[in-house]
Amino acid sequence: MRIGELAKATGTKAETIRYYEREGILPAADRTDSNYRDYADDHLVTLTFVRRARELGFTMAQVRELLALSDHNEKPCQDVDRLVQQQLAEVERKIVDLTALRDELGEMLRSCEADKIGECQIIESLGRHAAA
Repeated sequence: MRIGELAKATGTKAETIRYYEREGILPAADRTDSNYRDYADDHLVTLTFVRRARELGFTMAQVRELLALSDHNEKPCQDVDRLVQQQLAEVERKIVDLTALRDELGEMLRSCEADKIGECQIIESLGRHAAA
């Protein structure tokens, strides 16, 4: 299949596919006689794997590691489990940060009862916070 077909099938931009090839994340495609990239089903499987891992927030380094681990069907899963545990911890940290952010924004809204920007507690709060 051509790059456009692979892009459409996976929801990935063609430039991203070329980037993954340059970085060795996606194996280089064979070339047709007219020098077009010719992707196989294995490319589709690998790119789908990469896209899903990225959607789950794994870094490119972690994606590389997961891809390398996926080539060894007989190995124990502990290295994969470790990567997923690390990612879960990162997601939980982000949830704590986002919860604090939500709470702060909510408090800002609740604190402002002004009709004019000159009296706005939110604007004043932002100024105080930046000076702190």
